[in-house]
Amino acid sequence: MMKGTPVRIGVVYQPGKRAKPVWIELNRRQVRVNETTYYWRDRVGETPLIHYAVTTEETGDLYELIFNPLDESWSIHKHKTE
Repeated sequence: MMKGTPVRIGVVYQPGKRAKPVWIELNRRQVRVNETTYYWRDRVGETPLIHYAVTTEETGDLYELIFNPLDESWSIHKHKTE
């Protein structure tokens, strides 16, 4: 698996629903998440990972946010859109 860049993310948790990313810190700036377009789970060895494909409000850029519940860390991958 390609290692993502560690990132700070604001997340809203609601009972009975999955976590909802609401902002990403990029270049020391909070960028609001516009939409979660896709959500999936997988594993790398014994490590479960939770993925969110999100777009940002300002630019519409697509990012993959990856949560590792074992160490409670988030990482990010930017995807090129055309």
